[in-house]
Amino acid sequence: MSEIRTFVERAWDERIVPALTEYIAIPCKSPSFDPGWREHGHLDRAVALVEGWCRQRPIEGLRVEVVRLPGRTPVILMEVPGASDDTVLLYGHVDKQPEMTGWAPDLGPWKPVRKGDRLYGRGGADDGYAAFAAVTAIEALERHRIPHARCVVLVEACEESGSHDLPAYVDALRERLGAPSLVVCLDSGCGNYDQLWGTTSLRGIVNGELRVEVLREGIHSGASGMVASSVRIMRSLLSRLEDERTGAILPPDLHAAIPAERVAQAREVARVLGDEVVGELPLAPGMRPAHGDLTELLLNGTWRPALSITGAGGLPAIADAGNVLRPWTSVKISLRLPPTVDAGAAAATLTRLFEREPPYGAKVTFSVDSPARGWEAPAMREWLRASIDRASSTHFGRPAMYKGVGGTIPFMAMLGEKFPAAQYLITGVLGPGSNAHGPNEFLHVPAGARLTACVADVLADHHRR
Repeated sequence: MSEIRTFVERAWDERIVPALTEYIAIPCKSPSFDPGWREHGHLDRAVALVEGWCRQRPIEGLRVEVVRLPGRTPVILMEVPGASDDTVLLYGHVDKQPEMTGWAPDLGPWKPVRKGDRLYGRGGADDGYAAFAAVTAIEALERHRIPHARCVVLVEACEESGSHDLPAYVDALRERLGAPSLVVCLDSGCGNYDQLWGTTSLRGIVNGELRVEVLREGIHSGASGMVASSVRIMRSLLSRLEDERTGAILPPDLHAAIPAERVAQAREVARVLGDEVVGELPLAPGMRPAHGDLTELLLNGTWRPALSITGAGGLPAIADAGNVLRPWTSVKISLRLPPTVDAGAAAATLTRLFEREPPYGAKVTFSVDSPARGWEAPAMREWLRASIDRASSTHFGRPAMYKGVGGTIPFMAMLGEKFPAAQYLITGVLGPGSNAHGPNEFLHVPAGARLTACVADVLADHHRR
C-alpha cells in the first residue's frame, strides 16, 4: 500500500522527527538510574510530550489518558475504537538508560543531532519513537478508511528498570486492555535496515551486586600477603560462575536446550547478514569475536547464558590509588539467561553459588535486583507470517527475517503468560551501530518510517483475517 508509506514518511518528516528531537533532549532516566525522578520531573516531561502529541492526532474516538498509581511511575494508555471488538495491543516505553561515557565530541545523550538518516541521542530508538509510530500507523489506516480492530497503545516509564511497576498497571487496567489477539511490541531490534525483522526470543536477566569485605578499614599495602585481597576473592567467586578462558557459564541449570527451529533461523540470519553479524560490533583493533562461527556467535548472544560486569565499587580512580589494601570490592553482575530459564530460580542459584563457603571467611553478599524472565514467541500463524512478509516486501523491498535478541523486555514474558493465545509481532529499529544503552546511540529514520508502514499493513491484515 504505497499510499500508506507516503503518508507515514510525511508524518515522520513533519511531526515525528521534531517530536523525537524534543524528546531526546529530556534526561528522563529510568527510576533505577534516577531515584529522584519525582522531584526532577524529567519522566513527567517526557510523558507530557508524548501525551500532548498524541492528543493532537485527528483519529476518531481516540482516548488518551495518563494513569498514575500511588508510588509508581506513570503509564500512557490510548484507546482507539475499531471495526470489530477484537483488540490489538501496541507497546512502547519513554524511560531511558543513563548517559554513558564515550560520546563523540559533537554528540551527547541529551543532545539531538541529525546526520543524514541518523538521529543521534539517548532514547530515540530505545524506544521513544514507539508511541509516535504506533499512533501514526493507526492514523494512516484511519486517513485511508482502512478498517482495523480496536487498538490499545500502552506506554510505560519503567522498562529500563525491569518494568517493576507494569504488572500493577496490567492488573489495574485489565478490563480496558481486554484480551488482545495480537500484540505489537516496538522495543526490539533488527539485523539490518533493509527489511522488517521479527524477534523470536528474548533472554532473561539477573542483575545484582556482589560484594566482598575483608577489612573493617583500609590499611597500608605492606600487609598484603597477610590478608587476602578482596579482588582475588572476587576473582575466585566469579570463576565459580564463568570459565574465564571461554566465557562458558558453568552451572548446568542456567542453560536450556535450543529448539531446532531457532538454530535454523540463526543459520539463515548468518547466511543473509554474513560478516555484518560481526561488523556491527565496535571491536577494538586486534580484538576477535568470542566465536569464529557466525551461527554459534548468534546463538551465544540469544540462547546461551553470558556474564557481564557492568560496574564496580570500592575502587578509587587511578589518580587516587595509593598503596592501600582496600577493605572491600563490589561489582555489578549482569547475567543474561536463555529465554526459557526461570529468572527467579537463576537468582537463587547465583546467591547460593557466591555466598556458600566464602574464601578465608570473607564477608560475601549477593544482593539481587529484580530478575526479569526471558520469552520465546509462540508458533506464528500463517496469516501473520504472510502479512509480515508482504509488508516487508512492500515497504522495504525485501522479505522479512526472524532472529532472537540478546536483550530483555520484561513486558513480553508477562504478556505471554497473561495472553497465551495471542499472536506477537516483536520488532524495532535497534540495528547495526545503533548502540542502545551505549554512546552515540542513534535512530535510523527511514527504517523507522518503513517499520511504521509495516505495522499499519499488519493491523489491516489482522482485521481482514
